[in-house]
Order: sequence, then structure tokens, then C-alpha cells
Amino acid sequence: MNTENKKLFFKRQIELWGEETQENLSSKSILIIGCGGLGCSLSMALGAIGLGQIDLVDFDHVTIHNIHRQIGFTLLDNGKNKAQVLKTLIKSKSEYTNVNAYEIDFDTFVQTKFKDQKYDLILDATDNLPIRAKINNFAKSINTPWIYASVEEFHGQMCFFDQANFEDVFKITNKKPAGIAAPIVMQMASYEANMAIRYLAGLPVAKDKLNYCFYDKDGDFTIQKFNV
Repeated sequence: MNTENKKLFFKRQIELWGEETQENLSSKSILIIGCGGLGCSLSMALGAIGLGQIDLVDFDHVTIHNIHRQIGFTLLDNGKNKAQVLKTLIKSKSEYTNVNAYEIDFDTFVQTKFKDQKYDLILDATDNLPIRAKINNFAKSINTPWIYASVEEFHGQMCFFDQANFEDVFKITNKKPAGIAAPIVMQMASYEANMAIRYLAGLPVAKDKLNYCFYDKDGDFTIQKFNV
């Protein structure tokens, strides 16, 4: 690996936080659960910042109605496994991160693939409450923080869970999300990715605080924060 090429690749990030922090990112490992709308944007935002390892988990395959909002996919990806497509995308952008794609559901991943892997952070990119409750329990069991994010219509929510428990905040139901377009998905994923980057780079983050992001009756974008 050419050191000068690496410095050139990460030039603007090094200008932001210095060479020591940039090098430290190469020791960080994250798990992204879900490779749909949020997962696509997270992979694109975090895949080229210089992390040591990104693990992607999703059993699902790209379908034609995904593509308008799941920006990591093209029409040529129709029918392919989402995690594998995003792995290829990340590797096409950066040679500095190891990427693993697991074509299985979250339960199977925990039971058969997790083993003794250590993660610095877990990112939720799923679309239902029961799986998020399982992510919370898994994260607690391995003493790892995780970030919850959700999107629906023109609003979204995000929370960095550290000490708080997901099921103390949300009633677990099988409610399906309503309609959605790409920009709010990208907006919430960007919010989640920025929180992740700050945490992994050792910068301050607000923990155990639910951020509710929405357009009010006048069309102003508003963020309300609640301690959880």
C-alpha cells in the first residue's frame, strides 16, 4: 500500500482531523444491518472514509421498486443480493477498507457468523421495529453502541443508543412504513453517518437522545430532541 497515495486519497479528511485520527480509523470496524435505502446511503458515506472493516448484512435482493430511493443500486442490479452489490460499490471507491457481505437475515448472522468479531459501532438500516429490538439486545450483549434510524413519508428519527434500551422508548409492533421518496432517506442516512463518523473519529456525540426530524405545517424542516 503506497503511503503517499493513501495520504492523497484522504487529503481533505486529514485536513479536517489530522493524520493520527485518520490512521486510527483504519483500526475501526462497523456492522451495517440492512442494505436498503438507509444502508445504501450509509455504505456510500462510510465506505470510503478509511475504516478497517465494514460488515454488511441483508438477505434481500434488489427489486425494481427499490431503485428510486436505494441509491446504491442501478437497473443492472435488479435481482442481485443487496449486500453483495454494496460490497462491490464500496470496493470500487476505496481499496483501504475490508468489506464482508452476508446474504442472510440478522438472526442467522448472530447465530452462525458473528462468533468473536469485535465491532466499534453497529448501524441500524432496517425497516421494522422487531428487528431493531433484536439489534438493541445484540448490541447490549457485546457491549457495543448502536445507532437507530428510521424514515417514513417526509420525517425520520435517529438515536445513538449507549446506555438506553430501545424497548423502553418504542412499543414493538409490526407496523409497516408508509410511502417514501429518496431525499428524506438520504437526509436521515447522512445524519446517521455523520454521527457515526464523529464517534469513530473520537469527536463528541450526543448519546441516548432521540432526534425527531420533520417538516412542520409551514414546510420548515425541524428537529426535536428528547432524552431517552
